[in-house]
Amino acid sequence: MKKEKVRDRIIRVASELFYKQGYNSTGINQIIAEAEIAIGSLYNHFASKNDLLQAYLIKEEQDWLEGLEKSIAFISDPKEKISAIVDYRKKLQQSSKFSGCHFIKIVSEVGDGNTAVSAFAKNHKEKQRGLIYGIVKEYSEFHPLSDPELTSENIFLLIEGAVVTSTITRKNDSFDQIKKMIQGLLS
Repeated sequence: MKKEKVRDRIIRVASELFYKQGYNSTGINQIIAEAEIAIGSLYNHFASKNDLLQAYLIKEEQDWLEGLEKSIAFISDPKEKISAIVDYRKKLQQSSKFSGCHFIKIVSEVGDGNTAVSAFAKNHKEKQRGLIYGIVKEYSEFHPLSDPELTSENIFLLIEGAVVTSTITRKNDSFDQIKKMIQGLLS
């Protein structure tokens, strides 16, 4: 097995801590201790905790997009792709023990005080919207919809709402409910 690089270990440990206990509640000393590195190693790779936060967001987005791509890669039917996106988000909630969306959590914690983080999270959500819109547009080529843009926006909002709801209720049934609603939108 290949040894994990120090930079990757720092990002992994910081990611786990930021997600589990929050960015503001995670100190540099805790990251150093749990990553089992010297303080100099951290600062060789990251000038500040905020730089580490940026690396965390980039890693989470890459992981998220890779996971999504894997879930829809072999599906050709657009309706099934949308369903697979819902299943992917449901699976993420299950595997995180209903901890919610990394991006919603970090924005709620750092707020508008960190415009780079807010912009990154907004851009991440726009990528999701765009992906859904592309699939809905593909669907509408064979099954005309009156407003594909509105339909894709509704699907995006339903999925985001299901994530928030399942985080609060600690159950995944909201995803099953929105699947039925999405089927109605695509009829």
